[in-house]
Amino acid sequence: MLSSRVASSLALRRSAVRHFSSSNVALGDQYDVVVVGGGPGGYVAAIKAGQLGLKTACVEMRGTLGGTCLNVGCIPSKALLQSSHHYHDVKTHFADHGIQIDGEVKMDVGKMQESKAGTVKGLTGGIEHLFKKHKVDYFKGKGSISGPNAVSVALNEGGNETLDTKNVVIATGSEVTPLPPVPVDNDGGKIVDSTGALEISEIPKTMAVIGGGVIGLEMGSVWSRLGTEVTVVEFMDRLCPAMDQELTKKFQTTLKKQGFKFQLKTKVMSSVVEGDGVVLTTEAAKGGKEKTEKYDIVLVATGRRPYTDGLGLEALGIQTDKLGRIEVDEHFKTAVPSIYAIGDCIDGPMLAHKAEEEGIAAIETIAGFAGHVNYDAIPGVIYTYPEVASVGKTEEELKEAGVSFSKGSFPFAANSRARANGDTEGFVKILADKETDRILGAHIIGPNAGEMIAEAVLGMEYGASSEDIARTCHAHPTLSEAFKEACMDTYDKPIHF
Repeated sequence: MLSSRVASSLALRRSAVRHFSSSNVALGDQYDVVVVGGGPGGYVAAIKAGQLGLKTACVEMRGTLGGTCLNVGCIPSKALLQSSHHYHDVKTHFADHGIQIDGEVKMDVGKMQESKAGTVKGLTGGIEHLFKKHKVDYFKGKGSISGPNAVSVALNEGGNETLDTKNVVIATGSEVTPLPPVPVDNDGGKIVDSTGALEISEIPKTMAVIGGGVIGLEMGSVWSRLGTEVTVVEFMDRLCPAMDQELTKKFQTTLKKQGFKFQLKTKVMSSVVEGDGVVLTTEAAKGGKEKTEKYDIVLVATGRRPYTDGLGLEALGIQTDKLGRIEVDEHFKTAVPSIYAIGDCIDGPMLAHKAEEEGIAAIETIAGFAGHVNYDAIPGVIYTYPEVASVGKTEEELKEAGVSFSKGSFPFAANSRARANGDTEGFVKILADKETDRILGAHIIGPNAGEMIAEAVLGMEYGASSEDIARTCHAHPTLSEAFKEACMDTYDKPIHF
């Protein structure tokens, strides 16, 4: 049975939704909410609105739902990472387990791409099913905001339609940031961005990845595992500069072992497509002698920027900052009270799960509830092997802020399950407040880090101390025991190291 508190909360929620929905009786076909953009933030917002009984529509110009993430980002890249990981395992680790392969092991790139496409199709189609289930109207076309309560849709099949609505949620996501010295031509297949890198049809001998961030390192890993010599060119002095420095130092060392080459503190001056490759000209970030090198393929992965093209923001008086991000208040409202914005087109990390949380919070606010996102508990994951995952403050951030903290860590080399699996690279690192022991940050490099980080997120959401988690029983033998022991090391001492 539901507790009286929960039952009371549900009754208030239903009452609020009935009141909200009944207020448009005299407004004919007006929507309660129109969501512009069908990526993770947008489609989650639309589904949540439908679940709350709001009359909802979602506008998406791509022709398939899921945005960059499902179509040309998170999901297809993970499919390729998984396929390439299987191949690499067969080539390098199966013999360690007594598995003998007669004959040469080959990768059928076409079949790998076919598997990726099947995954994408199944997931995007699943969202359309959820829209139907929750009575969300889906308009395929480019949306623009023609007024505080109107969205104009240039339909993909031709013609226009205007949707009257009480509220608009902008969830148009982001696009690749151009790098002028290296113009992307995905159709040409030589200089590609993250989208083009997903469609490479044969294994290149060499690849330059411009940008030492998440996207470049993930896509570089795919092709490195398949035999490509990958060189990462990064302007900064280290990889993933926003992450914990101890973590990224270990990460770079690990990638070097896998065959990655790095040119740090280096800027790209120009690129020329010549015959079967691309000639890159680079020099030191601080200036100096230029050098040239030729690669089969160049991947430009220098970041993303908000996509707000053609929305009509300026005419409505909706402000953007110098990076093109829409300015919103703590409730995701823009300068126009009936218009909200979430996800990659506003401030904060460009992460699908961050956008989803904001989508739910914005809709709950519209419906009269207290929507909220805890930005101190938004995890970030790099799906290389080993995986890299972080949440909360880095050691550098705490030092800069003058916060006294305790630090604990535990290596996977001392974890029994990691040893049994033969996956011992990496460690778990915990940062906690020196006085209260409240967990302030967690940083992991190792097997299954992307799943393990959820324990840190949950602990931080509930204000857990490192001792709370250290005294919580973890099943043996599991990788998560490394997390427990890192927490033990934070407030006291670990057992197995």
